[in-house]
Amino acid sequence: MPASTAPQVPPQTVQALSAARTAPTSQPPPASPAPPVAETVQTIQTETPDDTVAPARTRGADTRALTQVLFGRLQGLEPGTAEHGRVRAALIEANLPLVRYAAARFRSRNEPMEDVVQVGTIGLINAIDRFDPERGVQFPTFAMPTVVGEIKRYFRDNVRTVHVPRRLHELWVQVTGATEDLTTAHGRSPTTAEIAARLKISEDEVLACIEAGRSYHATSLEAAQEGDGLPGLLDRLGYEDPALAGVEHRDLVRHLLVQLPEREQRILLLRYYSNLTQSQISAELGVSQMHVSRLLARSFARLRSANRIEA
Repeated sequence: MPASTAPQVPPQTVQALSAARTAPTSQPPPASPAPPVAETVQTIQTETPDDTVAPARTRGADTRALTQVLFGRLQGLEPGTAEHGRVRAALIEANLPLVRYAAARFRSRNEPMEDVVQVGTIGLINAIDRFDPERGVQFPTFAMPTVVGEIKRYFRDNVRTVHVPRRLHELWVQVTGATEDLTTAHGRSPTTAEIAARLKISEDEVLACIEAGRSYHATSLEAAQEGDGLPGLLDRLGYEDPALAGVEHRDLVRHLLVQLPEREQRILLLRYYSNLTQSQISAELGVSQMHVSRLLARSFARLRSANRIEA
């Protein structure tokens, strides 16, 4: 455990536990009473006179020794009593560095660390309530999977805005770990091909995992982009479709054309869809060019009179 996670037991908790030793209890006093917790903590902290030799290792040993003493005290207390609650609170307080150490593994998830530590503390409390000192397992070894599992459950169930399949989520965790390892080894950000080769998966799966990792929070389209000074996504991505204005007109023309006689419909189609001249239309229909011109004028007059937009 890093040196920054050294346990710090509040003096108020130590004093409360010392006072609890002298409080009246219904149980008969033991033949050889254990020393108060305050004296135990002081003894543990002064076992190594030279703190510069191995401070991190010494503090970790202090935490384990204090935890063992508190669990021994907790076993002889009735759940629900005031003294049981004080000893349980001291256990939580002494092992909070374990929660911070576990929460630091999730610092890349863009989630406030205070929330992650709070969720991890719930896992720590569950581990304390379930721990059995007689099984011969160190408490940090027993508690760490519970704390990490509680944090992972929080990210899986409560953080993501978009639901991601579990297989893709688990693969994303592997991609994140491989990215960190390759960055450390090469001194640069790895390519998609390097990550895929490391995990023996396809590049498409790596890209899908990266996209899944970005689905924790939804971003507002109107929110301004931080740092680049650009407007929101709505102003950057939105545009007016030039063909949108002609949709209503095309529907109107289709509605009006079916109201014309069949010959006039054909003349309009030959003139404006086949791009034939009036002379070519007259030759096609076997009528004079002047007659074609009159039929076009009459068709336009009918269309304008039936146009509900201009009316």
